[in-house]
Parts: sequence; structure tokens; C-alpha cells
Amino acid sequence: MQNYGVIMAGGIGSRFWPMSRTEYPKQFHDVLGMGKSLIQMTFERLTKICPAENILVVTNELYFDLVKKQLPLIDEKRILLEPCMRNTAPCIAYANFKIAAECENANIIVAPSDHLILNESEFVDTIQIAFDQAETAGSLVTLGIKPSRPDTGYGYIEFEKEGARNTRSVKDVIQFREKPDVATAEEFLGEGNYFWNSGIFIWTLRDIQKAFQKDLRDVYEAFSQGTAKYNTPEEKTFIESMYPNCSNISIDYGIMEKSDAVQVILSDFGWSDLGTWGSLYTHIDKDVNDNAIVGKNVLMYDSQDNMVKITTDKLVVLQGLQDYIVVETEAAFMVVKKSDEQKIKSIVNDLKESDRKEFT
Repeated sequence: MQNYGVIMAGGIGSRFWPMSRTEYPKQFHDVLGMGKSLIQMTFERLTKICPAENILVVTNELYFDLVKKQLPLIDEKRILLEPCMRNTAPCIAYANFKIAAECENANIIVAPSDHLILNESEFVDTIQIAFDQAETAGSLVTLGIKPSRPDTGYGYIEFEKEGARNTRSVKDVIQFREKPDVATAEEFLGEGNYFWNSGIFIWTLRDIQKAFQKDLRDVYEAFSQGTAKYNTPEEKTFIESMYPNCSNISIDYGIMEKSDAVQVILSDFGWSDLGTWGSLYTHIDKDVNDNAIVGKNVLMYDSQDNMVKITTDKLVVLQGLQDYIVVETEAAFMVVKKSDEQKIKSIVNDLKESDRKEFT
């Protein structure tokens, strides 16, 4: 009963535009055509680690109804509403104080709402190792994913090959590296001690609160002002008044990159953050020409290696395309080279700046 799960579900997923939009972001979509949204799969996965009543969802207040509809088992008090976007550190701090109000000895796993994990039994075993490490060593633990390719869409974790605290799967972290270019990513794979940064964290409440006090004291003190208000009718008003003034900073930059107590568990359980159309392409069944197609009425001619997602029932005919992303929704139609998919986020920003926010 001391295990708690925190699902971060406030992002917009702009790199998955036009399917993912502000009013209905990707974590609420059945991206893979499996009959479940990404957040539903995340919730079910965490129930294998901690009781359902110990799972909290931190999301934007815009998505309260979506969370309630898709996760009917979750109590409304477990849905933490952010009045504005302030990155992952405030999101996690909010959950920490909510948990502290009822269980000071909690073990916590923090997970994004939009990840794909194919081997869930291996995932559960890995989390148990992480909980044990967090409790016995006082470590802030993250999961590193064994890279299968020199991907430029992920951050990387460099870890110590040898060390007093190292075991076969648990390593001390040297540093976190930002998303690299192709040449640097290839260099990382050649070195052998770089894994993808999964963005999944495991720690004890005690140790993560100490880390906030040390490295993000302003965030810690902002939330500590409401200690007596969590899980009371006063919580909502306190969060709405305090949150907009809170630092906009990620947990990676604010704490993980500064702490000397960070360890990584080397993992391989079929993970993808499904952050881009290209990452989705790798998980969709392909036709004989390596086209990944999600849609009822799509005809392909003389086309290879494309990612096609059609959300309506209209007939779509494509001819002569190679290595493209084609996405059609009721609001928008997009054709982008797979090699240029990182530009999709820029397209969304352009739409916002050109008074076309209704399409974002």
C-alpha cells in the first residue's frame, strides 16, 4: 500500500499534430488501434505495481472530463488539475505534496501518459528492482532504454561502466545528454554506455522531497505553503493562485542533472515514447511495401515506407510517395517527409502565431 503511481498527462503532443490537438491531445487517443488510449494503457500498467486508489493523474484542467471518461475507476480527488502548463518539476512537486498528506513513507513511480511498453511483465520486474534500489540506496532512479538505433528524437543518459555502486543492471549516471544529431547519436551507440532517457522515475517520497529542498527550493516552498490545504476544499483555490507563479522547469534540468544520487536501471522491455509519427511507424504492421497504414479506406500505389493515419472514413488514394507521413483528420490534412518530422512542432508554432489557433 506504500507504492504510489503518478501519471503525467498535461502535455499537448504537438509533434503528433494534426491528430493531437490542444482540445484532444494524443494521450487520449487510441494511437495504435488497440481499443485503448495511451493513458488507459498507462493506468492499467501501473495497477500491476500499486493499488488503483494510489494512482494520481496530473493534467491540465481542460482535460478533467477526458480523464474521468477514460479512467472511470479513478477518484476525482486523484485527478490533480494544473491551471496552466509549468513543465514536469511543478507537476511532480504537486503530486509529492498530495501523497505526503496521507503517506510519508511512500515509494513513487512517475510515468508519462503516452508511452508504449510491449513487455509489461519485464517492466513490472524492472520497477521492483528500482523500488528496492531507491529504498536501500536512497537513489533517484530513472530507467534507461537500450537503444536499437541512433535516434535523434530521444535524450540520452551516459552512465558509469564501472563503479562501487554499479551492478549488472543498475549504474551511476554521469550525465544527461540532450537530443543529438545523427553523428553524435551514432557515437553514443558506439561508446556502449549511452541509453535512451525514458522519462520514467522511481524514488521514495522522502528522497525526492529532499532533492526539491536542495535544488529547487523555490518550487518546494511554493507548494509547502499549502501543506494544510491538500485534500481539503481549499486546495483548488490555493493551486489556482500559486501555480501560475511557479517556476517553469523540467525535473530533468531542475533536479536529475544536478543530483549526485541519480542511478539508471538498464532496461529493455519494448519501450517507445510514441513522441513522433516516425516512432509510431516502427510499431505499426506494414504492408508488402513497408507502408504503415491506420485507416479503413486507404489505397496505395507505387508507394513505399510511408506512415499513413486517416481518422475519417473517406476514401484516400496515394500514388508515388516514398518515406512520407500522411495524416488526415476532420480539421487538417498534412503531408511531410519522414526525415523532416521534427519540423511538425514548428508548424504548430507557426499556426499559433498566424492566428490559426483553432487548428492547433
